[in-house]
Amino acid sequence: MSRKYRFGDQSNLHFVTFTTINWIDVFIREEYKEVMVNSIKYCQKNKGLEVYGYCLMTSHFHMIMGTASDNLLEGIVRDMKSYTSKCMHDILESEKIIHESRREWMLWMMKRAGTKNKNNKGFQFWQQHNNPIEIWSPSVFDQKLDYIHNNPVEAGFVERPEDWRYSSAVNYAGRKGVIEILYP
Repeated sequence: MSRKYRFGDQSNLHFVTFTTINWIDVFIREEYKEVMVNSIKYCQKNKGLEVYGYCLMTSHFHMIMGTASDNLLEGIVRDMKSYTSKCMHDILESEKIIHESRREWMLWMMKRAGTKNKNNKGFQFWQQHNNPIEIWSPSVFDQKLDYIHNNPVEAGFVERPEDWRYSSAVNYAGRKGVIEILYP
């Protein structure tokens, strides 16, 4: 694995992206979004995750993260991705989902990806890589935060970043977001 796909200095913040396999637009339903939000909140409370910026899009998640705990960033990311994958698998496998016309197709795509990847056991929700980028200066932090916050604007979902509920742009606009953040 090349160096660009590894976390650098654990004392620095990192920008990461998690992407669903085949860029499937999974996070369009509230119950799916809540799985991701709850996972982040759990890692904040129990694993020392520090969140400085985030945005949950329909097929991917961006975050500026750090930790002051003894937990390594790659361990926190691994646990978060593993938990969300298991929860999404359970939700999609259950028959309780009403109005999910894509359920069988999504399960088929994720099972297919899982069988092709020796690191999985027949199901894959996330792409393997996170592409962590170490934040080494305030200008890099600002650049990554602007990128994160403008993602829903560029996608045409909202006109202003702070109008996207699942983004820290809400927090930076002075309102309460769905995830608590720290400010640099």
